[in-house]
Amino acid sequence: MRPPPADVPDAGAIVRFHDAALRRRAGHVEPEAGAADPLWSAIGANHYHNTLLWREEDRARRTDVAAEVIAAGKRTIDRHNQLRNDAVEAIDDALLARLPAPASGDAAAGARLSSETAGAMIDRLSILALKIFHMRAQARRGEAGAAHMAACAARLERLTTQRGDLAGCLDRLLRETASGQSWFRVYRQFKMYNDPALNPWLYGRGAGPAADSGSGR
Repeated sequence: MRPPPADVPDAGAIVRFHDAALRRRAGHVEPEAGAADPLWSAIGANHYHNTLLWREEDRARRTDVAAEVIAAGKRTIDRHNQLRNDAVEAIDDALLARLPAPASGDAAAGARLSSETAGAMIDRLSILALKIFHMRAQARRGEAGAAHMAACAARLERLTTQRGDLAGCLDRLLRETASGQSWFRVYRQFKMYNDPALNPWLYGRGAGPAADSGSGR
């Protein structure tokens, strides 16, 4: 099986990048917009927005603040989620520009189409890195008691196994794509609820049967 090109990172490099980014400044991830490599820039942007999403989702569960604070947090969550998804598409664009093009049409004869893209897998690895980072902190939180720490340690072990499994699947997809055995395409998300031209509640139609039917997310 042909290995991916040298400028396509393996899953291990991506996992190390995620973990290193979270260790810096006790989990504060800086955006990677200045990275020279557009692929790593997109991987960094995805991880950055996932990290901020994690924090905002935690804050949105508060019950000691006014509803206006939670509403503002929801808008922040929507913004970061859109940018996170944009970064996933940018990751796939960058990877497909580096991987060998299919032999004919969409894919070589007999090649397997992967419904999950490499970018989506990298997004999931980012989220798993966040879960592992925060679960590890809980497994060491002495004031919560021994039972809490033991339960979190067991969850941490399971999360680590899940990440290893996913990393192996990503490496296999990249190898198979490089060899013409598999392929994937960029799946555009078209988040209709964020688009003022597509969300009926934003372009002025207001309540009613058409609006109530939603925007076909």
